[in-house]
Amino acid sequence: MRNQGIGSWPARRNRRTPRRTALVHEGRTTDYATLHDRSTRLAHVLRGAGVRRGDRVAFLGPNHPAYLETLFAAGLLGAVFVPLNNRLATAELAHQLTDSGSDVLVHARQPEGKAAELASAAGTATLIAVEGEGPGRSYEELLAAAPADPLDEEVGHDDVCLIMYTSGTTGRAKGAVLTHGNIVWNSLNVVVDTDIAGDEVAFVSAPLFHTGALNMSCLPTLLKGGTVVLESAFDAERALRLIRQHRVTALFGVPTMYDAMAAAPGWQEADLTSLRLLLCGGAPVPGRTARTYLDRGLAFVQGYGMTEAAPGALILDRADSASRAGTAGVPHFFTDVQVLREDGTEAAPGEKGEVVVAGPNVTPGYWNLPEATAAAFRDGGRFRSGDIATVDADGYVTLVDRLKDMIISGGENIYPAEVEDALLRHPDVAEAAVIGVPDARWGEVGRAVVVPRAGTSPTAEELLAHLGGLLARYKIPRSVVLAPELPRNATGKLLKGPIRDHYGSDPAH
Repeated sequence: MRNQGIGSWPARRNRRTPRRTALVHEGRTTDYATLHDRSTRLAHVLRGAGVRRGDRVAFLGPNHPAYLETLFAAGLLGAVFVPLNNRLATAELAHQLTDSGSDVLVHARQPEGKAAELASAAGTATLIAVEGEGPGRSYEELLAAAPADPLDEEVGHDDVCLIMYTSGTTGRAKGAVLTHGNIVWNSLNVVVDTDIAGDEVAFVSAPLFHTGALNMSCLPTLLKGGTVVLESAFDAERALRLIRQHRVTALFGVPTMYDAMAAAPGWQEADLTSLRLLLCGGAPVPGRTARTYLDRGLAFVQGYGMTEAAPGALILDRADSASRAGTAGVPHFFTDVQVLREDGTEAAPGEKGEVVVAGPNVTPGYWNLPEATAAAFRDGGRFRSGDIATVDADGYVTLVDRLKDMIISGGENIYPAEVEDALLRHPDVAEAAVIGVPDARWGEVGRAVVVPRAGTSPTAEELLAHLGGLLARYKIPRSVVLAPELPRNATGKLLKGPIRDHYGSDPAH
């Protein structure tokens, strides 16, 4: 095959294991032969819609086989897949569609009118509706009428595979470019470091528009010829039932998902004997979460990564899951991670420094943002994570702080600058700062500290309602504090440390 990218994976699996089950979704089973056939037909549909090498194809919807079929179909043409976060507001999604220049939007299970409104706002030319819901041509009708002739475009590891949008500290979402090579090498890291097997049965209910679910669980399992049990949404009780029913061997989730399963009715009696790999990432893992699963005799594996590393950077081996609990582990096999001082020299054991990542899984940069790309790398192509960590004498890395002010709530990244910008659009807001405060369920939630304009008295309810039309729900702070002023330095920059100290400790706010 001339296609060396991931678009060729269904064809390669079809010639090796055509009758193995690739996907299970809501009672529907798809084998590798069918996945190959449907991805090929969809590629012909996209080509008929004018999609060529380098063009962008977006997908908006919950976890669904059509998500993966669209990813593979785009890859067959050398086109670029743009997964959209189903939880974002229309204005946020419109920016990502416009910024990426996506001319095709495949959408599934959207609220009435949302897809049409989004396409109109972004000027998207072609709409394809999965399951016949909403505006555009019917996905299934198009596939049924399309040819299944093989496609073998020349696609290499340096070609762009997808653009994943990740919010930046400037308040505007940035498109992290991931090449086919980035995805392939990350998948190889996962296969090598977690021993994924050909008979793996991976339960994937975390959203595929997040790099962890897609690239740490779903794609490595499909690479090995295993089965992905794909859920449109996470439900703790249902998850426990499906683990038993399908004899699930591998899970990926964020800490709040694991906590929810452990708190669900039936947890104590749940049959978890099939599980051999529990991978947790997306947010710092509380010790109590890891202990809950270790106490059940399960290997709870923590990892650390970022969208820009596709995403794997560090991983804790199963054998060390108990003795090294609390650390993020050691670098993946084909990835290099260092903890550096400000001057670029390597930090001594126990000394704090910034985590930098290098390897074939690391992004070449951000979509159409050369300045942001240059700022993200140190000399030698090492990606600056913005996270602070220590490393011990044995090479195990522990995350201790963040250079950026990012809030991680239930595995979702929330960037205060974006929320602050939205707050400042309210006519009664003079100043605003958003900080993270501890939360028993989500780990961390946002809190807005607002200085009202003179002569106004906005209420917390009014300010939160204002954000409702601008931001995804998970980005909206859970509490608002009205303050007379906010501390700033001589250059006018907000001093987040004093703000956290003064307003972040009182849970009554």
